[in-house]
Parts: sequence; C-alpha cells; structure tokens
Amino acid sequence: MSSHSHMPGQPPAAPQPLPGVDSIIAVGSGKGGVGKTTLAVNLAIALARMGHKVGLLDADVYGPNVPLMLGSSEPPSVMGENRIIPPERYGLKVMSVGFLSPGDKPLVWRGPMLHSIIKQFLSQVEWGQLDYLVVDLPPGTGDVVISLVQTVPLTGAVVVTTPSDVSLQDARKAIEMFKQVKVDIIGIVENMSFFVCPHCHNEIDIFSKGGGQRTALQFSVPFLGSIELDPDIRKGGDTGQPIVLEGDQSPHAKSMFAFTNKVIERTKELQETAGGSVIEIQ
Repeated sequence: MSSHSHMPGQPPAAPQPLPGVDSIIAVGSGKGGVGKTTLAVNLAIALARMGHKVGLLDADVYGPNVPLMLGSSEPPSVMGENRIIPPERYGLKVMSVGFLSPGDKPLVWRGPMLHSIIKQFLSQVEWGQLDYLVVDLPPGTGDVVISLVQTVPLTGAVVVTTPSDVSLQDARKAIEMFKQVKVDIIGIVENMSFFVCPHCHNEIDIFSKGGGQRTALQFSVPFLGSIELDPDIRKGGDTGQPIVLEGDQSPHAKSMFAFTNKVIERTKELQETAGGSVIEIQ
C-alpha cells in the first residue's frame, strides 16, 4: 500500500492557484499560545477595513478559535454540487472547522483526513474575487502546513512569536520549515511585546523585548513590528469584537494597522519578485 494520501500510482498534483484569489497569506507559529489567531483575525479585518476583498480560512483544525473571535457561529450554506458558501462577518468571507464541529468536541484527525478537509476548504468554497486570503494555521510544523503547500501556491507566511526565548526558538523552527517547503517568509511579528502601564504610561517589558527583531535579522527576514500586550486586544477576541474594528486611530489598534501595512507592502514585494524571477530560475 502506498503511504501517501494521494491515489497509488498517481503523482501528487502540483499546487493549483485559486481562481480569483490574488494572494494567500499563511499565519503560522512554532508554538501555541502566542496569539497567532488574534493576529490572523485582526490582520484580515484590518485589510477589509482598508477596502480590500478578504477571506479568512481557519485551518487550525485542532483549536478553531476564529468563530469565537469573530462572534459568529453561522454555519456555511451548501449550494448545488457541494459548493460551500462561506458566511460573512465584518466584511470577511470566513470558513472554519469550528462551524462544522461547534462547541468543545475535540477533533481527532489523522494526516489524510486533514489533507482532504484543507483541500475542500480551498477548492470547494466559493471564495469569489479576493485580494487576500488569510489562512490561520495550527501551531507547530505539521501535516496541515504540508497539505496547504501541496494544494495552493502561497504568497508567503507571517511567523508570530512572543519575545520569550522559548517562543523565539519555536519561531526559528517555523521559519526553517517554511523555507524547507519553499514558502517565502513575509516576516516575523512579535506579539505581547510590551505592556503599557495604564497609570504611568511607561512600557514594561514583561517577556523581555527585541527578540523578534533579532531573530528576523538572524534569518534575514523582515520584521513586521511589535504588538503590545493589551487587555483590550484580548477582550476584543473573547467578545467577538476584534480590536481593529475600533479603527486605525484607536490607540489599542494602531500597532495592528501598522503591522497590516507592513504585510501589504511585503506581499507586493514578494509578488513583484515572483512575477519577475521566472526567467532567472531556469
């Protein structure tokens, strides 16, 4: 028996671009608990607030928190021959395993099943015309990332870390993994970077600071900025009202919009070099 998830005797299909989708941005991290989904959700909404057409795919099949963070449990509808219509929330088209398995039931899925659900979420969902499809990956470096890379060409990956040494070590693993599967790194973003004291307004470095920037330098990848450890950002996620809904003038959302602008800039750069570098490779 072939141990691969494709049919025996068939070569695995090359990744197929999603018709109508300009760029696919994966948001990943080497470990859980770094606020990856918070950043993916706020990035997607910020892009939409800036006038882009955006989809958000929650590929974190083990802990699909996107529905909670968006305050949405509306299931997708199915049209005709199993085409899935993604529900919309805050101007985003959203798809999540959490819509299919609501509540606290854990999903115990093996590699091939994961591969087929990721494929389904990409190819059977009516994403329509999108400027950006943001994909929230599960933490770590496993099956889902491989499935994603085999299914669609990714524009690039954002790696989320916190300033703690443990998280940075895992961020380095994530960067290495993306490099192995030939996915460009959009950059590193340092979450929970510092805490602004509500009384004296000084910055307090709870987890130490600057590690994200040092790691970015070490790997020659761009640094996309620091997001503060802000109770309002957490509260926004817990109540289904992500912080960027407050707009780019809100002091709590400023760093998220700055990060989003960096991602836009860097994605354009990657697309321009991808467009222009075909000849050089041959």
